[in-house]
Amino acid sequence: MGTGALLLVDVQNDFCPGGALAVGSGDEVVAPLNEYIARFTAAGLPVLASRDWHPAQTVHFEAGGGLWPAHCVQDTPGAAFHADLQLPDGAVIVTKGDDPGEDAYSVFQGHAAGGAGAAEALRELGVEHLFVGGLATDYCVRSTVLDGLRGGFGATVLLDAIRGVNVAAGDAERAIAEMVEAGAAVTTLGRLTLPE
Repeated sequence: MGTGALLLVDVQNDFCPGGALAVGSGDEVVAPLNEYIARFTAAGLPVLASRDWHPAQTVHFEAGGGLWPAHCVQDTPGAAFHADLQLPDGAVIVTKGDDPGEDAYSVFQGHAAGGAGAAEALRELGVEHLFVGGLATDYCVRSTVLDGLRGGFGATVLLDAIRGVNVAAGDAERAIAEMVEAGAAVTTLGRLTLPE
């Protein structure tokens, strides 16, 4: 029987207030995510955290023809995880966006420290179902959940631990509806049931 894992998407300084590509109230995901981390850790379930880790020049940035201002550039303070995020020892870090030729919104375009792709790393851990929170609802959370479902993983979106960019009004709500329509479940801390 496969197990569940907590996946924290891009809870980095540049996506929080004051950052280069701040998500409105993005830092509000940190407190609930810390509670999820505590519950998953206590249950002996894996915790993974993705990070955008862009080179200074990339097609993802406006200067390279992309949509976004420079953000989460490798080894800068903006690329660091939010200081209050309580990542456990042994958390698996998934790096994405380090290829200058791709956008890499989805965690499944990333790789773990040993070079294994995210899907491979999850399967090595015996993970079959992802509980996904973080930033931003309408971009990296959405892409990750949809890719996970397409790749055969189950997915539950943590509604109290995501925030959206909302480039267009309602983008985050549309993203949630799209994820549910694709087969994702949704939950909150108060309704969380951990897999056995």
